[in-house]
Amino acid sequence: MPPPRHIAILGAGPGGYVAAIRAAQLGAKVTVIENRALGGVCLNWGCIPSKALLSVVELGEKLKKAHDLGLQLSHPPAYVPEQMVARKNRVVGGLVNGIATLLKHWGVSHVQGTGRLVNDRTVRVSLADGTETSIQADGLVIATGSSSSALPMFPVDGYDIMTSREALEIPRIPERLLIIGGGVEGCEFASLYAGLGSQVTVVEMMPRLLPSEDEEISAVIERELKKRKVRIIVENSVKSVDKTETGITSELADGEQLGCDAILVSVGRRCNTKGIGLEDVGVQLGENGEIEVDDHLETNVQGVYAIGDVTGKTMLAHLASAQGKVAADNLMGNAKTMNYDVVPAGIFTLPEIGRVGLTERQIRERGIIPNIGRFRYSALGKAHAVGDTVGLVKILADPKTDRVLGAHLVGTHAADLVHQAALAMQLNAKAQDVAGMIHAHPTHTEALMEAFEDVEGKAVHVVRKRS
Repeated sequence: MPPPRHIAILGAGPGGYVAAIRAAQLGAKVTVIENRALGGVCLNWGCIPSKALLSVVELGEKLKKAHDLGLQLSHPPAYVPEQMVARKNRVVGGLVNGIATLLKHWGVSHVQGTGRLVNDRTVRVSLADGTETSIQADGLVIATGSSSSALPMFPVDGYDIMTSREALEIPRIPERLLIIGGGVEGCEFASLYAGLGSQVTVVEMMPRLLPSEDEEISAVIERELKKRKVRIIVENSVKSVDKTETGITSELADGEQLGCDAILVSVGRRCNTKGIGLEDVGVQLGENGEIEVDDHLETNVQGVYAIGDVTGKTMLAHLASAQGKVAADNLMGNAKTMNYDVVPAGIFTLPEIGRVGLTERQIRERGIIPNIGRFRYSALGKAHAVGDTVGLVKILADPKTDRVLGAHLVGTHAADLVHQAALAMQLNAKAQDVAGMIHAHPTHTEALMEAFEDVEGKAVHVVRKRS
């Protein structure tokens, strides 16, 4: 019997460690190389820690409504940042240990160090003690992720000028916080710090916040942020930053001067492709520094695969994990391809967003005028019962086939609820297939049922003009 294939994986984020476990499940000998913590950015400095902190602010927002709900608090709630961060660190630490346990269970070797490709089958690893070791493998997976984009006009010092990584430690609650960038990360941190009491200003160069989201959903988030006293400046940019003893002054492109006490730079991410030997192996990169891969996740170099943010696809942890499974299968001889048509995503603003598929604008750009179903939480019994009626479900369907082309939700549990629409898309179901399914009452899922019914104008709890 031939020896098992040896797979070496560079990076142990949500793509790398999942690829490692799947390859081990398929019988491979696996070595995963990581120079930081298991779980990568998502677990340690992104998805999980930000949600751990936002959950506290979300609870605080509910407590503000306690009196209206009939709950009398003996003391007004107050945030304790040190305890919030300590809890966040406990959550992260527990999950990191869980990954270590899984790797051990499946016999995956974990090498702590910085790896660099020497050739298409060898990785040289610089260890923490200053020594080096080489790992020979039958196949390689590059899963080195991405990093916050650095701009020279915003010299990050981790305190006055921060990236998301420093902001998650809540070094202080600045009286005035300027967030440069109104994308997903910027809006999530605007929700967090506005909840903690900062006077937040968000500057976005595009015409609206969350420019990649459906316009109706983006409008809800802008409205809700404004309710939290967040100032939103769009179609503008920060030209320069001047730090003084009394604070920070930023000049916008239109000449306006903004004073603040801290700045969060949230202007996108770049692929981690430098310094890992790709040029020595001949791996082809795209124009933005991403590793080019085919539908099997293989690069132009046979036996070398790439997954996750480093491929330049949509930078989502769960997409990286899905790619990791596909790459592992292909390395082990099971032909699999990636399908990017159904990739749900959540944005954890207050309220949160869930989306899958195309936006209305994208559909119209394809020459299709979609049938649209809408349902607002303000007409939902469960939303009234729990005292949170802000929300919208928007379903987009093909006018000829009734197939679901996209779903966009904002409101309580939106990031969870969107998976019902995603499953419909995955199974190629029609909007009326979902509308005809009995949904339990009282639940938030009824909002989806009503929105799917509304695609044909038959939602029971929507007031329409009678024809």
